[in-house]
Amino acid sequence: MGDLMRLCGLGKAFPQRQRNEITILRNITITMGEGETVCVLGESGCGKTTLGRIVAGVSDYTAGSYRFQGKEVSEMSKEERNQFRNSVQMIHQNPYESLNPTMMVFDIIANPIRRHHKIVKIEELYEKVTELLETVGLTPVEDFVDKYPAFLSGGQRQRVSIARTLAMNPKLIVVDEATSMVDTSLRISLLGTLKKIQEETGVSYFFITHDLALGKYFAQGQKAVIMYLGQIVEECSMERLVEYPCHPYTKEILSAAVGSSDILEKDQGKKYRLTGTDNPSFKNLPSGCPLHPRCPQKMAGTCDVKIPESAKAEQGHYVRCHLYEEERQR
Repeated sequence: MGDLMRLCGLGKAFPQRQRNEITILRNITITMGEGETVCVLGESGCGKTTLGRIVAGVSDYTAGSYRFQGKEVSEMSKEERNQFRNSVQMIHQNPYESLNPTMMVFDIIANPIRRHHKIVKIEELYEKVTELLETVGLTPVEDFVDKYPAFLSGGQRQRVSIARTLAMNPKLIVVDEATSMVDTSLRISLLGTLKKIQEETGVSYFFITHDLALGKYFAQGQKAVIMYLGQIVEECSMERLVEYPCHPYTKEILSAAVGSSDILEKDQGKKYRLTGTDNPSFKNLPSGCPLHPRCPQKMAGTCDVKIPESAKAEQGHYVRCHLYEEERQR
């Protein structure tokens, strides 16, 4: 069986009026199979959401390749594009903005069923809406179908968003910081619902988060990708990422997460810290490795001059760092 999704050398640049274009994503390569999860981690402003929008088909890419079920997305026919849009859905970050405030929950979920599955009989629609609301844990259903979003909590709104997404029977769901605006006490419950849905339906998740603890919980046994300034700097299984981080940026975010949650309690000894808290701007990226202005282990004449290539650390573990290349050559 082939890959469900494959990004190869993908890039995204935005044109500017009075200057050269600004490149946000560079040389992104990710593969995903059916029923799998890829967790994309990185701090705010690193390009995660831009990447997620491209995967969801909301934004176009300007370089490289994006193949879904073996077909290049930018070259799809109108019919293929419609099928792609049904197969790839997105759960947005803000449940207060993603739902139409003038529609009841029933219509929010029923409309995509009417349009894409051609179900028009009210009895069949109600049966399908009921099934979806039960799947996302909004029970008893009678308490929710005739409510407007304004009368729902943030967690309930996000569950309605998930139900609307599931109405399309997608093969891939982009989950973009879907719990960041939900009360902390409800986050694990919401993620547990998503994991249960994956077990029952085989849907794949492109899970975007800045929270390593949530990423580790949601993507157990799955692939983790670390992004910094529009590039993938490390890729491996989630468990290996936590146990054997290679890239200095990965070490820093892991060190910052340990002890802040009951999900990450590993004692790594001395804390690893980068020198400085401000990221360089995409408008003025540094030469060489984009992390070198903040890296305490930077090597003059190498890190500030040459862009590092992705190197294989172990089977299935890749890191983009000159420091690691130097260690391997010793």
